[in-house]
Amino acid sequence: MNATAKDTRATIIAVMRYRDADAALKFLTDIFGFAEHTVYRGEDGEVQHAELSFGNGMIMIGPVDGTAFGRLMREPREAGGVTGALYVIVADPDAHHAKSVEAGFDIVMELRDVFYGEREYSVRDPEGNIWTFGTYDPWVAQEPGDAPPA
Repeated sequence: MNATAKDTRATIIAVMRYRDADAALKFLTDIFGFAEHTVYRGEDGEVQHAELSFGNGMIMIGPVDGTAFGRLMREPREAGGVTGALYVIVADPDAHHAKSVEAGFDIVMELRDVFYGEREYSVRDPEGNIWTFGTYDPWVAQEPGDAPPA
């Protein structure tokens, strides 16, 4: 392990902001399969900060707001397109894809087998973020010449 990394479950956690953090919490858990780790709500009952786990990974979400950190963030629509994307390793991309299709999400790259032997699809969430769900696992030894998703 890198000497600067803490010995913990996951050392990198993506942070995302949503205009409707409550709706994001719902589709991230109901459709994408994340589990609520911790959810903090304001006096109005709306999500102020949520930590959602997926296997040993985690994302943190919150509302678009005027906090110091919030002012640093840009939404995909505000930025004129996505500035990054998330890849989530799933056991069954076909079943995961079916839930996204059933929910009416914008599938931006259809379910496919890719040249390095994996299966994946990409979807735009309701606020414009791009997610790829697939079987590619960089932690498992790859054959020489295999390429990661790009």
